[in-house]
Amino acid sequence: MCLAIPARVTRIEAEKAWVTVGGVEREASLVLTPEAKIGDYVILHAGFAIQVLDPKDAEETLKLIEEISESA
Repeated sequence: MCLAIPARVTRIEAEKAWVTVGGVEREASLVLTPEAKIGDYVILHAGFAIQVLDPKDAEETLKLIEEISESA
């Protein structure tokens, strides 16, 4: 099973970004989403930002993921 999750872009250098997910910073490729800017939410999958996401949708998804993890 594959999982793609919302992550917030905190820093960009060329085609590389640093994103935060649950307080953890990770490196991500922006090759597929060159339009992403600092502060944007992106869908992160296997180290690649595959889509820029609406902030409201990202926050709702992150809330649902948190609720699921708390009930497990």
